[in-house]
Amino acid sequence: MCGGKKKKPNIRDVDISRRGSFLTTRGGFGLEASGGNDRCTSAETEWPMDIAMGCHLNGITSTSHVILMSGQIVPIGNASICCASSLALRSLRGPAVVEAVFGAAGTRVECKTILLARLAAKAKPVIKEAKRVILPFGDESFCITDNNFPNTPTLAASQTNALRSKLDISVKGEAVPDPVMCFSSCGLPEKLVHNLETAGYSMPTPVQMQVIPASMSYRSLLVSADTGSGKTASFLIPIIALCSRKRLQPYTGKRVPLAIVLAPTRELCLQVEDQAKVLGKGLPFKTALVVGGDPLAQQIYRIDNGVELIVGTPGRLIDLLMKHNVDLSNVSVFVLDEVDCLLERGFRDQAMEIFQALSNPQVMMFSATLHSEVEKMSNSLAKNVVHVSCGNPGRPNKSVKQVVIWVESKQKKQKIFEILKSKQHFKPRAVVFVSSRVGADLLSEAITVATGLEAVSIHGEKTMNERRESLRRFLMGGASVVVSTGVLGRGMDFVKVCQVILFDMPNSIDEYVHQVGRASRMGEEGSAIVFVNNEDRRLFKDLVQFLKTAGAPIPRELANSKYTAGVSVGTERKRKLSYRSCP
Repeated sequence: MCGGKKKKPNIRDVDISRRGSFLTTRGGFGLEASGGNDRCTSAETEWPMDIAMGCHLNGITSTSHVILMSGQIVPIGNASICCASSLALRSLRGPAVVEAVFGAAGTRVECKTILLARLAAKAKPVIKEAKRVILPFGDESFCITDNNFPNTPTLAASQTNALRSKLDISVKGEAVPDPVMCFSSCGLPEKLVHNLETAGYSMPTPVQMQVIPASMSYRSLLVSADTGSGKTASFLIPIIALCSRKRLQPYTGKRVPLAIVLAPTRELCLQVEDQAKVLGKGLPFKTALVVGGDPLAQQIYRIDNGVELIVGTPGRLIDLLMKHNVDLSNVSVFVLDEVDCLLERGFRDQAMEIFQALSNPQVMMFSATLHSEVEKMSNSLAKNVVHVSCGNPGRPNKSVKQVVIWVESKQKKQKIFEILKSKQHFKPRAVVFVSSRVGADLLSEAITVATGLEAVSIHGEKTMNERRESLRRFLMGGASVVVSTGVLGRGMDFVKVCQVILFDMPNSIDEYVHQVGRASRMGEEGSAIVFVNNEDRRLFKDLVQFLKTAGAPIPRELANSKYTAGVSVGTERKRKLSYRSCP
């Protein structure tokens, strides 16, 4: 206690020095305790360095400096001190909440949040056991198996069928596992569930609801589902879960591949591998991309260093296997993405050669367009295959509005320029499909000159680096239009693309389904503008059927064409579709 006249303290009376992990202050501080008595002390006071540095004590000036602690306020010159216990400074210890204030104007630099976060990190949250809520069973109620409640009774067969019907899922096979309604019900690693949430997967799509539990039960699958329905994640999630579990088991041998995914194009392989990296982040899960255009030695080095998943095109993987000894004996999952393309074209022999190098793997095959020939071939790859169908595979995605315009070949460029210049009809970013590689380059250059829009081209004759850069510019918004051959038509997941323009019709109606499907992802609405003329007559019948099913207008020239003979069009659809009817 100090007697006599009160002395207003001055910051110049305070000396500061460092002693080990503490800062030491010496000087006269006027403190107002909780009892209202004045106190002063000239004793040394030690401040933990974490508090001192957080308060920027090393930045003290001669005009003002303050250290605030939650509690009562004690004035010091032009600033003030808060002491939680209202004791002298030498009594302050531990992770107290501190704020620093500088300047006569009262500018505040707070470190309270930092210290509170440090305390919160040390405290373990109390986890309450989830309560089971019993609801009355009705037509809209379904009991779903959840790993958190292993004693929950499984669905009766009639209930399972009703659930699948509501989800637009059909299955064929023996003892097909019930669908799940959330990722946490699949027995996935906790980190994987967290990665799914971070990536924006709030709940499974219908195809994922059925495919994931069936795959986790080690069943071979043939899956057909709408374009943009989430097929890629439906096979990557089980693969990552399986590989992570195997790597966590004691093992002293060389780290060898555990799964292989084949896809028909480099761009699709690149996309699948990128998504696998996102979902497998923080898990013992590494990938190798094996596609043409990249150095083979680099791909071999990556595999030799140990990976769990190989994603590649059949031709490049065969080339690698012939030139380098890769141990595939532990590969337990073999995925054929866009299986109809892989088994019906020149990839068939290569895909079968890779399959024969494996030892009885689980086989999963996916596409939006499957035919009986593919189903027959699938039975030669695996036994007891489970067939899963979701939505309306084999038809254009119902979320895509199809607008077919009759345009003669010489007028196509002028028509697409008109569309791209129109604020009403052009919805950037857009994918334009053409039939030739030269056409892709020429049209992209013409679009830039005629409309001022940045356009890039992608096709098979470009190097892998060029294709990567063009795709990166388009996806990042650097280009509003990408002109491509069919290399972007299959499986590509364009998040911010809601419009495609088929400048040239593809060679088959299946490719039409895939290209139109690039305008929609996960049920989001999109539009497809399609140019047709008599050069596309081989597809007229199928095209008219698609348009009828979708309720889309049919151009008068197409409806009256002799190549649509035998197809009931309906008089109400026999009208010319002008440009003004574009979406």
